[in-house]
Amino acid sequence: MTSRSPEDAAPALEVAGLSKAFGARKALEGVGFELEQGAFLSVFGHNGAGKTTLLRVLATLARPSAGTVRVLGYDLKEQPDEVRERIGLLAHRSLLYPDLTAEENLLFAARLYGVADPAQRVSQMLATVELSARRHDAVRSFSRGMAQRLSIARALVHDPQLVLLDEPYSGLDPHAAQILDGLLADMRTGRSIVMVSHDLRKGFDLCTHVLLLSKGRTAVFARSSGLAFDDFSARYHGLVGREAP
Repeated sequence: MTSRSPEDAAPALEVAGLSKAFGARKALEGVGFELEQGAFLSVFGHNGAGKTTLLRVLATLARPSAGTVRVLGYDLKEQPDEVRERIGLLAHRSLLYPDLTAEENLLFAARLYGVADPAQRVSQMLATVELSARRHDAVRSFSRGMAQRLSIARALVHDPQLVLLDEPYSGLDPHAAQILDGLLADMRTGRSIVMVSHDLRKGFDLCTHVLLLSKGRTAVFARSSGLAFDDFSARYHGLVGREAP
Protein backbone atom coordinates (compact mmCIF):
# COMPACT_ATOMS: atom_id res chain seq x y z
CA MET A 1 0.00 0.00 0.00
CA THR A 2 1.08 3.59 -0.52
CA SER A 3 2.54 5.03 2.70
CA ARG A 4 0.98 8.21 3.98
CA SER A 5 3.34 11.17 4.24
CA PRO A 6 3.57 14.54 6.04
CA GLU A 7 2.28 16.14 2.86
CA ASP A 8 -1.13 14.59 3.56
CA ALA A 9 -2.16 17.96 5.01
CA ALA A 10 -1.68 19.60 1.59
CA PRO A 11 -4.58 20.01 -0.85
CA ALA A 12 -5.23 17.08 -3.16
CA LEU A 13 -4.67 19.39 -6.15
CA GLU A 14 -3.28 22.88 -6.59
CA VAL A 15 -3.49 23.99 -10.22
CA ALA A 16 -2.40 27.49 -11.28
CA GLY A 17 -2.14 28.95 -14.78
CA LEU A 18 -2.12 25.52 -16.38
CA SER A 19 -1.74 25.57 -20.15
CA LYS A 20 -1.07 22.79 -22.64
CA ALA A 21 -0.45 23.39 -26.34
CA PHE A 22 -0.08 20.96 -29.21
CA GLY A 23 1.68 23.07 -31.77
CA ALA A 24 -0.53 26.10 -32.43
CA ARG A 25 -3.57 24.49 -30.78
CA LYS A 26 -4.15 25.30 -27.12
CA ALA A 27 -5.89 22.41 -25.39
CA LEU A 28 -5.70 24.10 -21.98
CA GLU A 29 -5.19 27.78 -21.24
CA GLY A 30 -4.79 29.32 -17.79
CA VAL A 31 -6.74 26.66 -15.89
CA GLY A 32 -6.60 27.06 -12.14
CA PHE A 33 -8.34 25.56 -9.10
CA GLU A 34 -7.63 24.06 -5.69
CA LEU A 35 -9.22 20.86 -4.43
CA GLU A 36 -9.03 19.73 -0.84
CA GLN A 37 -8.33 16.15 0.10
CA GLY A 38 -11.37 13.90 0.25
CA ALA A 39 -13.20 15.92 -2.41
CA PHE A 40 -14.83 14.52 -5.55
CA LEU A 41 -14.40 16.70 -8.63
CA SER A 42 -16.50 16.09 -11.75
CA VAL A 43 -15.07 17.64 -14.91
CA PHE A 44 -17.48 18.57 -17.70
CA GLY A 45 -17.24 20.17 -21.12
CA HIS A 46 -17.97 19.60 -24.78
CA ASN A 47 -15.76 17.38 -26.96
CA GLY A 48 -12.43 19.13 -27.33
CA ALA A 49 -12.88 21.31 -24.24
CA GLY A 50 -9.70 19.91 -22.68
CA LYS A 51 -11.10 17.39 -20.19
CA THR A 52 -8.95 14.42 -21.15
CA THR A 53 -5.89 16.63 -21.61
CA LEU A 54 -6.33 17.89 -18.06
CA LEU A 55 -6.59 14.34 -16.75
CA ARG A 56 -3.48 13.29 -18.70
CA VAL A 57 -1.53 16.20 -17.22
CA LEU A 58 -2.64 15.29 -13.70
CA ALA A 59 -1.59 11.68 -14.37
CA THR A 60 1.90 12.83 -15.52
CA LEU A 61 1.22 11.47 -19.02
CA ALA A 62 1.40 14.94 -20.61
CA ARG A 63 3.79 17.72 -19.61
CA PRO A 64 2.29 21.17 -19.07
CA SER A 65 3.34 23.92 -21.48
CA ALA A 66 2.97 26.49 -18.70
CA GLY A 67 1.70 26.82 -15.14
CA THR A 68 2.13 24.74 -12.01
CA VAL A 69 0.44 21.64 -10.67
CA ARG A 70 0.92 20.20 -7.20
CA VAL A 71 -0.56 16.81 -6.34
CA LEU A 72 -0.83 16.08 -2.61
CA GLY A 73 1.93 18.61 -2.02
CA TYR A 74 4.28 17.26 -4.72
CA ASP A 75 5.27 19.35 -7.72
CA LEU A 76 4.19 17.52 -10.85
CA LYS A 77 7.16 18.67 -12.96
CA GLU A 78 9.86 18.29 -10.31
CA GLN A 79 8.57 15.21 -8.45
CA PRO A 80 6.72 13.05 -11.02
CA ASP A 81 7.67 9.75 -9.36
CA GLU A 82 6.19 10.83 -6.03
CA VAL A 83 3.03 11.91 -7.85
CA ARG A 84 2.71 8.61 -9.74
CA GLU A 85 3.01 6.61 -6.51
CA ARG A 86 -0.05 8.38 -5.13
CA ILE A 87 -2.44 8.34 -8.09
CA GLY A 88 -4.56 5.67 -9.74
CA LEU A 89 -5.71 6.16 -13.33
CA LEU A 90 -8.63 4.70 -15.24
CA ALA A 91 -8.13 5.97 -18.79
CA HIS A 92 -10.07 5.60 -22.04
CA ARG A 93 -7.34 3.30 -23.27
CA SER A 94 -7.01 0.17 -21.16
CA LEU A 95 -3.69 -0.30 -19.38
CA LEU A 96 -4.27 -4.06 -19.36
CA TYR A 97 -2.22 -6.65 -21.24
CA PRO A 98 -4.69 -8.75 -23.27
CA ASP A 99 -2.55 -11.91 -23.36
CA LEU A 100 -2.09 -11.97 -19.59
CA THR A 101 -4.70 -13.29 -17.20
CA ALA A 102 -6.68 -11.05 -14.87
CA GLU A 103 -4.50 -12.20 -11.97
CA GLU A 104 -1.25 -11.63 -13.89
CA ASN A 105 -2.29 -8.11 -14.86
CA LEU A 106 -3.01 -7.14 -11.28
CA LEU A 107 0.12 -8.85 -9.92
CA PHE A 108 2.23 -6.93 -12.42
CA ALA A 109 0.71 -3.62 -11.31
CA ALA A 110 0.94 -4.50 -7.60
CA ARG A 111 4.62 -5.38 -7.87
CA LEU A 112 5.31 -2.30 -9.96
CA TYR A 113 3.97 -0.15 -7.13
CA GLY A 114 5.69 -2.14 -4.39
CA VAL A 115 2.53 -3.44 -2.72
CA ALA A 116 3.59 -5.30 0.44
CA ASP A 117 1.60 -8.52 -0.13
CA PRO A 118 0.72 -8.50 -3.84
CA ALA A 119 -0.95 -11.93 -3.94
CA GLN A 120 -3.29 -11.10 -1.06
CA ARG A 121 -4.10 -7.66 -2.46
CA VAL A 122 -4.80 -9.07 -5.92
CA SER A 123 -7.19 -11.66 -4.49
CA GLN A 124 -8.95 -8.91 -2.56
CA MET A 125 -9.33 -6.69 -5.62
CA LEU A 126 -10.55 -9.52 -7.85
CA ALA A 127 -13.23 -10.31 -5.29
CA THR A 128 -14.19 -6.63 -5.04
CA VAL A 129 -14.85 -6.37 -8.79
CA GLU A 130 -16.44 -9.86 -8.88
CA LEU A 131 -13.83 -11.44 -11.14
CA SER A 132 -12.38 -14.11 -8.84
CA ALA A 133 -13.85 -16.88 -10.98
CA ARG A 134 -12.09 -15.47 -14.07
CA ARG A 135 -8.71 -14.83 -12.45
CA HIS A 136 -6.90 -17.36 -14.69
CA ASP A 137 -8.56 -16.26 -17.95
CA ALA A 138 -6.79 -14.08 -20.49
CA VAL A 139 -8.09 -10.54 -20.63
CA ARG A 140 -8.68 -10.80 -24.38
CA SER A 141 -11.60 -13.13 -23.59
CA PHE A 142 -13.32 -10.52 -21.38
CA SER A 143 -16.35 -8.46 -22.29
CA ARG A 144 -16.09 -4.66 -22.28
CA GLY A 145 -17.70 -4.51 -18.84
CA MET A 146 -15.40 -7.16 -17.38
CA ALA A 147 -12.31 -5.46 -18.78
CA GLN A 148 -13.48 -2.15 -17.33
CA ARG A 149 -13.97 -3.74 -13.92
CA LEU A 150 -10.47 -5.21 -14.07
CA SER A 151 -9.10 -1.80 -15.12
CA ILE A 152 -10.72 -0.31 -12.03
CA ALA A 153 -9.08 -2.98 -9.87
CA ARG A 154 -5.72 -2.17 -11.49
CA ALA A 155 -6.17 1.53 -10.80
CA LEU A 156 -6.85 0.82 -7.11
CA VAL A 157 -4.48 -2.07 -6.42
CA HIS A 158 -1.85 0.17 -4.76
CA ASP A 159 -4.40 2.07 -2.64
CA PRO A 160 -3.85 5.48 -4.29
CA GLN A 161 -4.72 8.72 -2.50
CA LEU A 162 -5.95 10.40 -5.70
CA VAL A 163 -8.02 8.52 -8.30
CA LEU A 164 -8.40 9.86 -11.85
CA LEU A 165 -11.32 8.51 -13.88
CA ASP A 166 -11.91 9.23 -17.57
CA GLU A 167 -15.54 8.38 -18.44
CA PRO A 168 -15.58 5.31 -16.16
CA TYR A 169 -19.21 4.42 -16.98
CA SER A 170 -18.65 4.41 -20.73
CA GLY A 171 -19.76 1.12 -22.27
CA LEU A 172 -20.63 -0.53 -18.98
CA ASP A 173 -23.56 -2.92 -18.69
CA PRO A 174 -26.00 -2.28 -15.80
CA HIS A 175 -24.33 -4.83 -13.53
CA ALA A 176 -20.86 -3.40 -14.10
CA ALA A 177 -22.22 0.12 -13.55
CA GLN A 178 -23.74 -1.02 -10.25
CA ILE A 179 -20.37 -2.44 -9.15
CA LEU A 180 -18.70 0.85 -10.10
CA ASP A 181 -21.28 2.76 -8.05
CA GLY A 182 -20.31 0.69 -5.02
CA LEU A 183 -16.59 1.12 -5.66
CA LEU A 184 -16.95 4.88 -5.95
CA ALA A 185 -18.89 4.96 -2.69
CA ASP A 186 -16.12 2.97 -0.98
CA MET A 187 -13.34 5.04 -2.60
CA ARG A 188 -14.65 8.29 -1.20
CA THR A 189 -13.40 7.49 2.28
CA GLY A 190 -9.82 8.71 2.58
CA ARG A 191 -9.36 9.44 -1.11
CA SER A 192 -9.81 12.28 -3.55
CA ILE A 193 -11.41 11.63 -6.94
CA VAL A 194 -11.36 13.47 -10.25
CA MET A 195 -13.85 12.15 -12.80
CA VAL A 196 -14.35 13.28 -16.39
CA SER A 197 -17.95 12.69 -17.41
CA HIS A 198 -20.39 13.33 -20.25
CA ASP A 199 -23.27 12.29 -18.00
CA LEU A 200 -24.17 15.62 -16.44
CA ARG A 201 -26.75 14.29 -13.97
CA LYS A 202 -24.63 11.37 -12.77
CA GLY A 203 -21.46 13.42 -12.46
CA PHE A 204 -23.24 16.24 -10.65
CA ASP A 205 -24.92 13.90 -8.17
CA LEU A 206 -21.64 12.16 -7.29
CA CYS A 207 -19.37 15.15 -6.86
CA THR A 208 -18.56 17.71 -4.19
CA HIS A 209 -17.07 20.12 -6.77
CA VAL A 210 -17.69 20.81 -10.46
CA LEU A 211 -15.27 22.04 -13.10
CA LEU A 212 -16.71 23.12 -16.43
CA LEU A 213 -14.15 23.65 -19.18
CA SER A 214 -14.81 25.72 -22.28
CA LYS A 215 -12.24 25.93 -25.08
CA GLY A 216 -9.55 24.85 -22.65
CA ARG A 217 -10.42 27.47 -20.03
CA THR A 218 -12.23 27.35 -16.70
CA ALA A 219 -15.87 28.37 -17.24
CA VAL A 220 -17.10 27.22 -13.81
CA PHE A 221 -15.35 25.88 -10.73
CA ALA A 222 -17.52 25.64 -7.65
CA ARG A 223 -18.87 23.43 -4.92
CA SER A 224 -21.83 21.49 -6.22
CA SER A 225 -23.72 22.21 -3.01
CA GLY A 226 -23.78 25.89 -3.95
CA LEU A 227 -25.27 25.26 -7.39
CA ALA A 228 -28.74 24.36 -8.59
CA PHE A 229 -28.48 21.51 -11.06
CA ASP A 230 -30.93 23.11 -13.52
CA ASP A 231 -28.90 26.33 -13.57
CA PHE A 232 -25.65 24.45 -14.05
CA SER A 233 -27.19 22.30 -16.78
CA ALA A 234 -28.41 25.40 -18.61
CA ARG A 235 -24.93 26.91 -18.43
CA TYR A 236 -23.37 23.69 -19.69
CA HIS A 237 -25.76 23.24 -22.61
CA GLY A 238 -25.47 26.91 -23.50
CA LEU A 239 -21.71 26.57 -23.85
CA VAL A 240 -21.95 23.33 -25.79
CA GLY A 241 -24.47 24.89 -28.17
CA ARG A 242 -22.27 27.89 -28.88
CA GLU A 243 -19.09 25.86 -29.31
CA ALA A 244 -20.44 23.06 -31.49
CA PRO A 245 -18.82 23.06 -34.92
